[in-house]
Amino acid sequence: MKVKIALAGNPNSGKTTLFNALTGSNQFVGNWPGVTVEKKEGKIKGYTAKGEEAVLVDLPGIYSLSPYTLEEVVSRNFLISEKPDAIINIIDGTNLERNLYLTTQLTELGIPVIAAVNMMDLVRKNGEELNIERLAKDIGCKVVEISALKGEGIDQLAQRAVAIAKSGKNVQPAHRFEGCVEHAIAHIEEAVTGHVDASMERWYAVKLFERDKKVQESLKLDKVTLDHIEEDILSCEKEMDDDAESIITGERYNYIGSIIEDCYKKRVKEQMSVSDKIDRIVTNRFLALPIFALVMFAVYYVSVTTVGNFLTDWTNDTLFGEWIIPAARSGLEAIGCAEWLTGLLVDGIISGVGAVLGFVPQMLVLFLFLAFLEGCGYMARIAFIMDRIFRKFGLSGKSFIPMLIGIGCGVPGVMASRTIENDRDRKMTIMTTTFIPCGAKLPIIALIAGALFDGAPWVAPSAYFVGIAAIVCSGIILKKTKMFAGDPAPFVMELPAYHLPTVENVLRSTWERGWSFIKKAGTIILLSTIFVWFAQSFGFEGGSFGMVEDMDHSILAAIGSAIAWIFTPLGWGDWKAAVAAITGLVAKENVVGTFGILYGFGEVAEDGAEIWGSLAGSFTQAAAYSFLVFNLLCAPCFAAMGAIKREMNNIKWFWFAIGYQTILAYTVALCVYQIGTLATKGTFGIGTVVAFVLIVGFLYLLFRPYKERGGSYLER
Repeated sequence: MKVKIALAGNPNSGKTTLFNALTGSNQFVGNWPGVTVEKKEGKIKGYTAKGEEAVLVDLPGIYSLSPYTLEEVVSRNFLISEKPDAIINIIDGTNLERNLYLTTQLTELGIPVIAAVNMMDLVRKNGEELNIERLAKDIGCKVVEISALKGEGIDQLAQRAVAIAKSGKNVQPAHRFEGCVEHAIAHIEEAVTGHVDASMERWYAVKLFERDKKVQESLKLDKVTLDHIEEDILSCEKEMDDDAESIITGERYNYIGSIIEDCYKKRVKEQMSVSDKIDRIVTNRFLALPIFALVMFAVYYVSVTTVGNFLTDWTNDTLFGEWIIPAARSGLEAIGCAEWLTGLLVDGIISGVGAVLGFVPQMLVLFLFLAFLEGCGYMARIAFIMDRIFRKFGLSGKSFIPMLIGIGCGVPGVMASRTIENDRDRKMTIMTTTFIPCGAKLPIIALIAGALFDGAPWVAPSAYFVGIAAIVCSGIILKKTKMFAGDPAPFVMELPAYHLPTVENVLRSTWERGWSFIKKAGTIILLSTIFVWFAQSFGFEGGSFGMVEDMDHSILAAIGSAIAWIFTPLGWGDWKAAVAAITGLVAKENVVGTFGILYGFGEVAEDGAEIWGSLAGSFTQAAAYSFLVFNLLCAPCFAAMGAIKREMNNIKWFWFAIGYQTILAYTVALCVYQIGTLATKGTFGIGTVVAFVLIVGFLYLLFRPYKERGGSYLER
């Protein structure tokens, strides 16, 4: 026997923590059919008899079952069409009023529901009391107290959820609306009888009363029936002097208010919570940004410059430089392996992939910090802080959520833009999300900071803020065009209470992100390094094709030399740097892998000579930072470009986005190099003049008056 249980709840209610606690490592991730919203499922172990199976489906975090966001559509489509055997509704005990709104809708679906009131440890700590028995009676379903973070009540919840799912006993909603509303809903229920499952008649009736377009379309009722329903709705609206949707919303909150009054006892003396005290500082209008900058500086300083740098240096210099590569070369030569095969395995695969894997320790340290900041609730505050800033520059605060996700990988970051309802805001977010340095760009940042800036602590954090600056400036400039004119969409989100995340959840999040990077190194990057090795090892030399002694005669050198002139104004017109930047379009980690092959990672002396010394001699610091900026802002990897194409759903918009990113990257990199060279060496030339002209033009676009206009240059 197999039962399917859905896990539903508001964002930041502890849903992910509960899902991990119930399923452990028995989970798998994919996408919901037809959309790019993440779908997580897992098996609940230890609470089923032999031959039985309980599958838990983690629905996207939602506030209601109204079809306003993609998450809400996905969740309610699953509940209606799949009709799971039970629903676990996780409720934040510190914010009952907001969370119970979804509960009142779930209990109308005719599916067994069990409510898991989370964060009860915080409720008790705040000196508040919740009468579980009364709450269960008021909402009409079983209720269990839990603390997902501390693992309290998890066993009891799992046992009851599985038992309820196997029983098949439907829950009946305990709440009833005002007289005229109930009268209208009763009439609508009669109208839908025979069209829907009997257990779901009330939910459909309420949705029809709200004039839910998707429900109306799905039922395909005849015009006479729809007209009768509309008469009932209009009669109720006239009596209550409000529109139908607002009437239902108000009725739900009136009911929720009566529940809280009946079963929730607040502390007598109103005291400021610990989270409120912290927020008075970290979300302060004047202190919020400096604190955010300091936090990100500390994160990157530890990840890239100190602890992470020490681990990466050991991995590069000792593990690969002194142990793996020399041992592999000696072993292959000892067994008489062909020269070309030795070159492929050592100089191509091990050197290229090894150069990338050498930066895994830094990435894991960074991901560890980010997982902690997300788990403790600080990242939610950053979204709130950035909303105040973004809105001033024409961007929605919702744009920052995809950018936070994009720190791990640009692909899910771009996909997360689907939560933005406003089409213009969504397109702008898609275009700018990849400006934030993702995990794949961290090796480039670490390489430039370590090899070319002597590990200067400001380089890595500056890369992060260059990305934010590019987003803000893009928002200002693009909002003044016909394509993006208009007010940004409103942004509403819950701020969870601060808490210490569990070690298990932090380590799981760190490992998932790190493993994703390692898998890419074993697939895309492996194939890329093989191609780079072949192209730099073979060519025409002495009138014939074969392995070349001088790399300048290789196929790769010919390709690189043909395009290197494009990057000369940026300070790195050498063919090796040009090739590295181009291979970065396949996967950003390839930049480091390509340098590892071209600058002789496999030829490191066993006395521990600096691995990247030859690279450092090929760049000035102005050119190095120009190279870094270009690779941070230009078109992302192929996978992210594919995500942009899917989300734009229009080839013209796709090429506009890629073109904008590349042109902006080239412009900024040119200005960085030309002005940097003028400041450090006093060099002045035609490139410097062009840079100043570009800066003046950029400032004009930035500060020119805003004019609201309609229309669009790029129509679907």
